[in-house]
Amino acid sequence: MIAEFNLPDLGEGLTEAEVVQWMVEPGDTVTLNQTLAEVETAKAVVELPSPYAGTVTSLHAGAGDTVLVGAPLIAFDVAGAEPEPTTEAAAGEERAQPNLVGYGAAPASSGRPARRARRGAPSDAAARADAAVLEAAPHDALPPSVAEPTVGERPRSTPPVRAHAKRLGVDLALVAAEVGDRVITRSDVDAYAERVGAAAPDIRSASAKSPSSEQQLFVPSVPSGERSQTRIPVKGVRKATAQAMVRSAFTAPHVTTFHTVDVTATMELIDQLRADRSVSEHRIGPLVLVAKAVCLALGRNPSLNGTWDEDAGEIIENHYVDLGIAAATERGLIVPIIRDAERLSLTGMADALQQLTQTARSGKTSPAELSGGTFSITNIGVFGIDAGTPILPPGQSGILAVGAVRRQPWEYKGEIALRQMMTLSVSFDHRLVDGAEGSRFLKDVADLLEQPGRAMLF
Repeated sequence: MIAEFNLPDLGEGLTEAEVVQWMVEPGDTVTLNQTLAEVETAKAVVELPSPYAGTVTSLHAGAGDTVLVGAPLIAFDVAGAEPEPTTEAAAGEERAQPNLVGYGAAPASSGRPARRARRGAPSDAAARADAAVLEAAPHDALPPSVAEPTVGERPRSTPPVRAHAKRLGVDLALVAAEVGDRVITRSDVDAYAERVGAAAPDIRSASAKSPSSEQQLFVPSVPSGERSQTRIPVKGVRKATAQAMVRSAFTAPHVTTFHTVDVTATMELIDQLRADRSVSEHRIGPLVLVAKAVCLALGRNPSLNGTWDEDAGEIIENHYVDLGIAAATERGLIVPIIRDAERLSLTGMADALQQLTQTARSGKTSPAELSGGTFSITNIGVFGIDAGTPILPPGQSGILAVGAVRRQPWEYKGEIALRQMMTLSVSFDHRLVDGAEGSRFLKDVADLLEQPGRAMLF
């Protein structure tokens, strides 16, 4: 019998998702929990597993289409069995419809589900290369002109790299045959494209298609003197960020305070920790110490860790710190969260930041990891910027911008000396944070960075 599978509840207030790439097509036989598609929400790119074992009869959306939660996504022919319930109407059954993140039916065995072998010419394989990171074995390399590749599983790469390869018309299976079992990088794709003569598509032909968010960032050169334009659909992370920033800017009265700090002692401490074998395996940098200083300062200035509840007419002060770290990715700006950051040691904070960064760069940050922060940090110093006026994430009352560390002349012990300086910029919601409280918080963070030993007093 025919069973329809609707786009499940995405959670976190998300109501739609864009189909990035289908992993199946009509006529394919799929197994339980086999990956059907990669979909992009306003917060993350995730894989959608199959709730059925059967044959795909139809796809109700194409790559690049936006589908609302609850709308039909794919249909299966489930022969000889009643389909499992996939809506909340089956709440009384053994398993109800779960959220998209972590979604999947319980397999009949503990073995790994079989994946459908990919078929077709190299162009078809390249068109379906934009998928999630999966394990892959090395393949024998053959030039495109000699033979077509036979690939069992998708090569290991990240979403931006897959999109880059698609733009250049490069089959990642052939690149994987050269690099072995490691994750394919952008430079691997560029090197292969240069060797075989692959080239990026013309902007006029590319604009007629429905590009992915990564493709939209690619702007090929145009002939000298030619006037042209590129229209980029506002969707996914970019759309969600725009809506959130407008809502925040026109809801919370923002105030930004700046302070330039002598962080020479902090930088010397970092050098000492990196040389210490007992902690050298942890990547401790300036941002780690800033994050630790922020958590300590929030304990003394709780209003910057609070929320303005308009409906209840209350100010909520959180007695924990879910620390957001703004990360610029090719999909747009995201702010993944370090839960209970105030409980972490310095090495624990370093490990959490490293894991957060790796996950964000791979495009696999889940919606749950992007929601519920109580205070945020944005590191504009990595771009060589000294200061800025960051906009508050919705629901938060404070955000700190960390500027670049620069050696410059500064007054030190009554003399002019070259010191390592950093500018901090804190924006706060003036409805619940007074100027004095915002200034005290910033001064506490600055004091800890100027004299790290002061942490013993907190």
